[in-house]
Amino acid sequence: MAVTDKAISAIKNMIIDGELKPGDRLPPEKQLSERIGVSRNSLREAVKALSVIQVLSVRQGDGTYVTSLEPELLIEALGFVLDLHQDAEVLHIMEVRRLLEPTAVEKACDHLEEADYQYLEELMAPLGPDSPVGELVEADIAFHHHINAHCGNAYLSSLLDGFASATARARLWRGLTEGASVGRTLEEHYRIINAMRAGRADLAKVYAAAHVAGVEAWVIQGAHTGTKSQPDSPAAEG
Repeated sequence: MAVTDKAISAIKNMIIDGELKPGDRLPPEKQLSERIGVSRNSLREAVKALSVIQVLSVRQGDGTYVTSLEPELLIEALGFVLDLHQDAEVLHIMEVRRLLEPTAVEKACDHLEEADYQYLEELMAPLGPDSPVGELVEADIAFHHHINAHCGNAYLSSLLDGFASATARARLWRGLTEGASVGRTLEEHYRIINAMRAGRADLAKVYAAAHVAGVEAWVIQGAHTGTKSQPDSPAAEG
């Protein structure tokens, strides 16, 4: 692993130094391995590792290229990792979202137009307590993605997208439907929309924080009691 790490660091430094730019093809394997001072097998392992995290793209019969290195591409692996999390780790995920998402909502207020608000309302309109979990998850991810994508910070938006694990959300929404808390959750979505539409970025930020904190409290209660949240419990999916 130490030799593979050496190859990974060398390629990373070539990108950082500007020797390799997004879209560039890596030098031939033999030439690059000799330059770095590792075996060709170790270089291949390094390339595989960097391909997994979307830094490199291996094109069969064509060579290995540096990807676009766009934030959304590099953080894509985060969603895969989060899908593997255990239920006990949901609170850590929610804590990060509670810290970051209100800022994204606040910043997005300067970039959203009336057509955006109409789109967000159309996402929510067909949903209710009897909606299938799959539809709730799909709409929820689209709702928050659209807002976060307009925050003006590609890294913040991509990081939050990375936390938009469909698996985690399905677990939470399933719990919310069993706890009869879907209606309240959807109301909180509308509260955020209305504050943003009114130009109240400060208020939208507070509503977003409360929105994510609600489900955090709901998860904590479930962890302590070992039961599902009751209808009068605070609940909000982020």
